[in-house]
Amino acid sequence: MTLEAIKYKSGQLQILDQLLLPAESKYIPVAGVKDGWSAIHKMQVRGAPAIAIVGCLSLVVEIYDKQYETKAALANEIGEHLQYLVTSRPTAVNLKLAADDVKGQVESLLANETVTVDGMKQEVIKAIEYMLEKDISDNRAIGDNGANVLVKGVDRPLKLLTHCNTGSLATAGYGTALGVIRSVNERNLLEHVYCTETRPYNQGARLTAYELVHDKLPATLVTDSMVAALLNSRKIDAIIVGADRVAANGDTANKIGTYQMAVVAKHHGVPFYVAAPFTSIDVAIEDGSHIKIEERPEHELTHIGGQRIAAPGIGCWNPAFDVTPAELITGFITERGVLKPCELAEKVRQK
Repeated sequence: MTLEAIKYKSGQLQILDQLLLPAESKYIPVAGVKDGWSAIHKMQVRGAPAIAIVGCLSLVVEIYDKQYETKAALANEIGEHLQYLVTSRPTAVNLKLAADDVKGQVESLLANETVTVDGMKQEVIKAIEYMLEKDISDNRAIGDNGANVLVKGVDRPLKLLTHCNTGSLATAGYGTALGVIRSVNERNLLEHVYCTETRPYNQGARLTAYELVHDKLPATLVTDSMVAALLNSRKIDAIIVGADRVAANGDTANKIGTYQMAVVAKHHGVPFYVAAPFTSIDVAIEDGSHIKIEERPEHELTHIGGQRIAAPGIGCWNPAFDVTPAELITGFITERGVLKPCELAEKVRQK
C-alpha cells in the first residue's frame, strides 16, 4: 500500500497530520484556505511540493461550492486567498510559483470574454487538481533519472544517505530524494540507506524512518552529528537531499543541517546530489544570499513531544533552513534530467 499524505476528491481535502507521526496516523479535513494556511504553518503538512499542492487545493475547497456574480469578484477572491497562503511559510518557493501560475491563468481567463464565471472557476479548479497528478509523475521521473546516474558503471548495491523527509509524506507521492532511493531499490541495487534524525523537528526520525519501515527498505537511523563519522567509517556511495528553494546559480536552501553534510561530503569525496522538481527552482533569485530563511519558534528546539529538554532560560536560535553553496553540489536530479548547477537557469527558461 502506497503512503498518501494528501487525499483529495471533488472539492474534499484531507491531509495526514504529520505532527502525530509515527505514533498515530490520522487524517484531518482541510475545509478552506484558513485551514490550509494553518496546516502549512504548523507543519501538519510539510515538504515544498506538498505545501504547494495543499495550499492550492485548499483554495479549490474554498471556492468549489460558491457562486460568483462576476469574473472580477472571483478573480479578486482568488488573488486575496493566494496572497494569504504564500505567507504561511516563506522559504519554500513551490507555493509561491504555483500561486503565480494560478494568478496568471486567472488574468488570462478574466480577459477572455468568451469565458463565463462558472467556466473560469472550473478551469482554475481543473488546473490545480492537475498539480496533484503532475507531481507524482514528476517524482517518478526524478527517481528514474537519479537511479540512472547513481548506478551507472556500478556493479554492486549502493549505500546511500539522506536528510529530512523527501518521500511520499513531503510530496503528492513517491518523493524526490527518497524517490531516487526507492527507484534504486526497485532495481535491486540498494544495499542500505541511512537517514538522519533531522533535529530539531525530527522529520528524519519521525517521517523518513516511518516511510522506510513501511516500504521494508534496509535502513538505519543516525543523529545529525554522526554524519562525519558515518562517512569516515562506512563506504557511502552518495548523499541525496531535497530542496525548498534553489537560486539561479544553484545555491540551495534545504532543511537545516544540509549545508554541513555537503561540507563533510566534499571532504570525504562523496557525491552530493539535490533531488528536486523544476518548481523548486527560483531563477528570480540570483544566489542564496537573497533567500529568506524562516526562523521557527523556540519551543520546537527546547521541547520534544511537549516535554522540555533544554534548561529553562537558555536563549535559542532556530532557523528552519540553511543554504548550501552550489560548488558543493555534484548535480541536481530533476524530472528533466540530472543537471550541473550552471545549467539550471537556462533549462528553467526553456520551459
